[in-house]
Amino acid sequence: MASFSSEDAFQDSSALSLNDVESLHSFRSRSASFSSTGSSGRLQLRQRVAQLMACVEDISSDDEIHEEVSRTLDEAFRIWGKKLKDKWQELRLHLVTWNVGTASPPPDVTSLLQLNSLGPTVDMYVIGLQEVNSRITNFLSDLAFDDPWSIFFMTVLSPLGYIKLSSVRMQGLLLLLFVKHVHLPFIRDIHTHYTRTGLYGYWGNKGGVTVRMSLYGHTVCFMNCHLPAHMENTEQRLDDFEKILEMQFEGENIPSTLDHDLLFCFGDLNFRIADYGIHFVRESINNKRYNLLWEKDQLNMAKKKEAFLQEFIEGPLQFKPTYKFDLYSDVYDTSEKKRKPAWTDRILWRVKNLCQHASKEDKFTEEEQTISVTLNNYISHMSYGISDHKPVTGTFGLELKPLLSHPLVTLNPEGEWSAEHDVLISYSAVPELPSSAWDWIGLFKVAFRHVNDYVTYAWVEDDEISSNKDSKQVYMSAAEIPDMGGEFLLCYYSNNLQSIVGISQPFQIQPNRTLIGKDLTQEENSWMQKPDNLESHDEF
Repeated sequence: MASFSSEDAFQDSSALSLNDVESLHSFRSRSASFSSTGSSGRLQLRQRVAQLMACVEDISSDDEIHEEVSRTLDEAFRIWGKKLKDKWQELRLHLVTWNVGTASPPPDVTSLLQLNSLGPTVDMYVIGLQEVNSRITNFLSDLAFDDPWSIFFMTVLSPLGYIKLSSVRMQGLLLLLFVKHVHLPFIRDIHTHYTRTGLYGYWGNKGGVTVRMSLYGHTVCFMNCHLPAHMENTEQRLDDFEKILEMQFEGENIPSTLDHDLLFCFGDLNFRIADYGIHFVRESINNKRYNLLWEKDQLNMAKKKEAFLQEFIEGPLQFKPTYKFDLYSDVYDTSEKKRKPAWTDRILWRVKNLCQHASKEDKFTEEEQTISVTLNNYISHMSYGISDHKPVTGTFGLELKPLLSHPLVTLNPEGEWSAEHDVLISYSAVPELPSSAWDWIGLFKVAFRHVNDYVTYAWVEDDEISSNKDSKQVYMSAAEIPDMGGEFLLCYYSNNLQSIVGISQPFQIQPNRTLIGKDLTQEENSWMQKPDNLESHDEF
């Protein structure tokens, strides 16, 4: 068999016979001998590929080496594809849906949020609640202040490095999104919306609430729904579901819900198990033969008929139906009504490019794929008994081809920070930043809860003290800096994008030594006076 030196690359490809490539394994090893670095290595690789293409022209599908050549090329593309995939952004998303039945938050949600999981850290929490207490006194209070559920989840998640990214409330429907700080500069164009479907669209006890965004350049939408109840209202549920999908962001300069690259729909969808009697349903559940009930699940049945549902994906229902339970128990309804168990609480998702390719005859290739969604688990949580529904969670692995790789703004504190003197912030912005006079830079504690949870802030224009083509400087007054010091972050908030577009690394603010000296002096004086007081007491 012929051997090739680097000079052979310059010879005419006709000098390469089919016998020369009868062993593709040798071809791989010889290719590996060429330098893969520098322009010389790339040139040699291109020439080798050109030679191979000339050989391919002479190979017929009947030749014995045809299959081996194909396998080798497939392997080369796989390796290259893996190299490209290594640059993709991987995110872990944990989604919760729970009809809380007007109850207050439970004492602990460690298992619900999988806080003790040994797996990868969750990057984003999406929490959809239904039937949050919306009595008039509660609702008016929640309009003025954060509702108890939002406060509860912020208290749990902010110490772990999550910020409440967005929330939307419509009476009893509440949708909360929490995200790790590191992702904030790559989440933009956040918008919320709600659609009422109760009382023919005039009442918000039923309907949907939505948060949408651009995540690393991909449009992503989360929709929390509460659809009409009762066995006989299947058609009403389907009509309302379709209406909510169509009406979200209607008339706004935002893609429609179904035009988003990735869409999650979840909530108390209220679909029931048809035809089978309560005895058969409960016996099937007791024997964990859930598959006997799947074909009569109204949502599964509708997905076979309704075009708008056929593009949605759901994980297997390998858990007990989540409705209806006696409170604080895992016993199904023992009241006079004896409701038939049902999988009312569901999580669906839809990837737009998969839907588009499914309607075409051509095969969907990995090169065209920009989003990959993997369901890691889809479970219910039987230990929570504050309502007659059990919560359901889905944990997803998202792989995104980043369309955004750099933040719009980079910023950092200048020098040592303390409350003893004014401090400086240096930042630089890319030309694409839609800057505004209303942009500001906030100083936040590391465990801040939401974008308005700042310690202080500076206007990027009004408080600017220097500027050049590479960076700008903004000052903060010493009077605004916390005297006790601690660990903090700086965040740049874009008014036009309504989001944080830049975040600094955590840094230390030194305690105010002048204030500490005063405190020590006061403590010393107080201590010096104590013996006199004790002596005066002893005289009595």
